[in-house]
Order: sequence, then C-alpha cells, then structure tokens
Amino acid sequence: MRHEATRSTRARSGRPCVGTQPGAERRALPSAAGCDTTLVMRFVVATHGHCFDGLASAALFTAFSGRLHAHAAYEYRACGYGVSQQHAEPSLFTGDENAILDYRFVPCAALTWYFDHHGTAFADAQARSYFEDARKTRRFYFDPEATSCTRFIADVAERDFGLRFDALGELVEWADKVDSARFDSAAHATDQSNPLLRLAAVVEHYGDDRFLKRFVPRLLDAPVRSLAESEDVSRKFAPLGRRQQRFAERVREKAEERGRVVFVDLTDAVSTTLGKFVTYALFPRAVYSVVVGLLTSGIKISIGYNPWCGQPRDRDIGNLCARYGGGGHPVVGGISLGREALERGRRIAADVAEQLA
Repeated sequence: MRHEATRSTRARSGRPCVGTQPGAERRALPSAAGCDTTLVMRFVVATHGHCFDGLASAALFTAFSGRLHAHAAYEYRACGYGVSQQHAEPSLFTGDENAILDYRFVPCAALTWYFDHHGTAFADAQARSYFEDARKTRRFYFDPEATSCTRFIADVAERDFGLRFDALGELVEWADKVDSARFDSAAHATDQSNPLLRLAAVVEHYGDDRFLKRFVPRLLDAPVRSLAESEDVSRKFAPLGRRQQRFAERVREKAEERGRVVFVDLTDAVSTTLGKFVTYALFPRAVYSVVVGLLTSGIKISIGYNPWCGQPRDRDIGNLCARYGGGGHPVVGGISLGREALERGRRIAADVAEQLA
C-alpha cells in the first residue's frame, strides 16, 4: 500500500510533527524547522470533537501511526453530530492517509483508517456493506463491545502490530473510564476536585480543531495528569465549574420522576453545558435519565442508563436514539436537532422517557 513506502516528516523529539496547514502537498521540510529533510506524509484525522475519548483516540492514533511511518505530519478535525457542527464528510479527507476515529462511518474512497466502537456506527446497510468490503484492503476496525475507542486502538495496535504504548497508559485508562462510566459512584464521576475530570470537562467544552491541534502534541509529550494539573487547564475549567454547579441546580429544580426515569426539560433557557452523571448523583434510584436542553448550537437530548442504580439495563439506548436520527452506545446516547425543532425535540424527549419508564 502507498503508506508503507512513502515517508514524511518526524520531529527530532521522536513524536510525529503536527499542525501541517490544510491543503499542503507532500513536500520536504527543511531541517531548520526542527525536522529531518524528508518527504511529508500528511495524515488527516477526523475524530469525535468535544469528547475526551475523541481527543485521547487522536493522541493514541498519532503515536501508533507514527510508529508505522518514520515521518508523519497531522491535521485534526473535531467532528460532531449537531446541525452546526463539522461532520466527517469526504471533502475533509485530503491527506495521503485519512482516518476517522470514534465517529460514525463515512463511505469514502480516500479513507484509509477507521476505528469506532459505537453500535450505531453505520447509518444504513449500504454503509455497513461498504465497510465490510473495504476492510479487506484497508485498515478499518469496528468493535461495538469495546469500552472506548482509545482502548480499542491500543488493543488493535498490540494485537495486530505488536506495538505497546505504555507511556500513554494513564491516558488510555482515563479515556476508558470516562467513556464507559467506570466510576465507583455518581459522586466520584462528578467530583470537580479530580484534575482528570476537570480536563474532561475542558475538552467537552473547548474541543474543536484548534484545541486538538494544541492538545494532542501535549498529550504525547507529557503524562495526561500533568496536563490536567496545568495552569491553563485550571484556568479554562474555572468558569466551567461554576456552570456545572448552576446546571446541577437547574436539574434539581426542573427534574420530574416518571416511573424509573428522571426527566429534565431545560429548554426554557439556553444552557452552556449538559453535565454528565448529574442526574444520577441527584436521583440515585433512577434507572434511566432523559435530559433535553437548548444549546447555542441547537437542541440536544441526552439519554443514559444509571450504572449505580442497582437495577439491570433492559434497553439499548443507542438503538433507541437511532430511531430519531441519533446514536450512541447501549448505555448512553444522544439526539441532536436544529434550534427551530424545539417542540419536536420536547416531544421526542417525552416519548423516549415514556418508553423507558
């Protein structure tokens, strides 16, 4: 394959160079720029934006693919499902190598790498058929049983390529813990004193293209905990912490217990955050949570199973969301709509709550 023979540019630090400008051709970079003079192999990496697992997946994939290519340069695209968010469309994939991580599959001839673990990764049977055919000749990986995309990439790298990334072990562990909600309790999951959870909140709020360009290299250069404890992350989190507290207050005010579901309609005012796990901390006996909020980007319906409720899960939430154009995992999912669809969003949220009750 082309990427086996072509080389690009690698920083003298040992990690791949990042930040190549969009549209750049493969070219030689002068050693004065801090890189060896060799041909650049451009990677375009589209990952789930505003998501800790998406950021961690991009970092691990950069380390992984950088071990396969002696020289590589990277561009990152933060993708989401909201109406106003960037989607992983074929026009994004202008690199010599192109990857989608932790995001719905897109049939595209230019796509050379794919990693995901969402049960709703394929929009339809045609997309799944394209994936199955293309994976015979391309590096496409999918496992809906994987607990996080970051862990999945690490497992594939070791299993199929014999590569381990022990220096990124804590990053893999925390991405997996956050994405699969592997906390001892809802209180631990919402603990603002934990620097790793503060970093996760910062990523969820700020995690666009520019953020990825800055933070992926930092995750490769230093342990994730040192980044989480850094001054700039603490500064970014300060206003978010106050917003999370206000969000918890609004949930307490607006929540309704509907059978085994806690239902929260926050569409009376624009929300700047829809905090994870708050409903479970406030309503520990609820089995499911349905929160509908009005964001600046549109309507967001967040649906989840409470892993600390002591009751078994009997619904696949990702599949439930898919009926309304959303997606996710068996234990958590979401539906995004435009701001003009406020009443429809309220009806969908109420309908989902009724099905789960």
